[in-house]
Amino acid sequence: MLRYLALVSASLLAMSAAFGQQDPATDYPSRPVKVIVSVPAGGGVDTVTRIFAAKLQQRLGQPFVVENRGGGGGNIAAEAAYVADPDGYTLLATQPAPITSNIALYKKLNFDPVALEPVVVMSKFPNVLLVRQNFPARTVQEFIAYAKANPGKITYASQGPGTTSHLTGELFTKVTGTKMLHVPYRGTGPALNDLVAGHVDFIFMELASAAKLHEGGKARILAVATDKRLDILPNIPTLIEVGLPNFVSDTWNAISAPPKTPAAIIAKLNRTINDILNDAETKARFRDLNLMAAGGSPQDMAKLKKEETERWSKVIRDAGIQPE
Repeated sequence: MLRYLALVSASLLAMSAAFGQQDPATDYPSRPVKVIVSVPAGGGVDTVTRIFAAKLQQRLGQPFVVENRGGGGGNIAAEAAYVADPDGYTLLATQPAPITSNIALYKKLNFDPVALEPVVVMSKFPNVLLVRQNFPARTVQEFIAYAKANPGKITYASQGPGTTSHLTGELFTKVTGTKMLHVPYRGTGPALNDLVAGHVDFIFMELASAAKLHEGGKARILAVATDKRLDILPNIPTLIEVGLPNFVSDTWNAISAPPKTPAAIIAKLNRTINDILNDAETKARFRDLNLMAAGGSPQDMAKLKKEETERWSKVIRDAGIQPE
């Protein structure tokens, strides 16, 4: 009898352990999910994230609530996500900086970018050289000549320290041998507002945000930072064409999760977002906004993070940018 009871007890313990190991993604999500966005409302990351938040709610049956926490080059949002419970109910949506280059730009971070779990890259887009409408130069060659004749007087905006717009501007000043003043903002919206108002002279900005300003006559795209001309801007040259060899810069928006978030939940989110990217309505929305779909696996995103960290950290070192 004692042996029988021992066997029953062992079986119950085994069943309990198996139940405890149930796939955490089975019932996920069972309540609202918070998505912390690293820029103010209206910025590129914000726009893309809201597209996916609405679609995720439709497909997974729970609200995906966007919470904007701009500032600090994305560090404020990243830190908030980093310390959140790793249960899939807090996600992070960012531009590259807080999960790549900021590790070289800041003396101390209150989070580990490497430890944040990659989920998926939502979108990619090339950067363009965008100047205020009444800027005196009409071509890149004229722009460079003007900058050399007026050292330190031209201002360029960025979405914040360490963002791709900042580092691309630094790279541009280095390869052209010019000296210009960096003016950081708390995201895309404030930076573009001041550019349109004429308070700053130019910005390296993702095509999605710049195209409508260019088309509407509120600012001008002088060149694109791609290896070949874009179909939607056939008359705009690349920076390579105008004499800056290998000058290519793009940016991307991605979803990350707190460290140790269960792999099954990350896989479920990844599959769902990739499905959304293949949705006809999403494709049409992306075309309207001049966005380029990305997608791929969490491993693909991890590889991109590593490559971009190495690339832009080198730019920071070569440009002599001091950690803040």
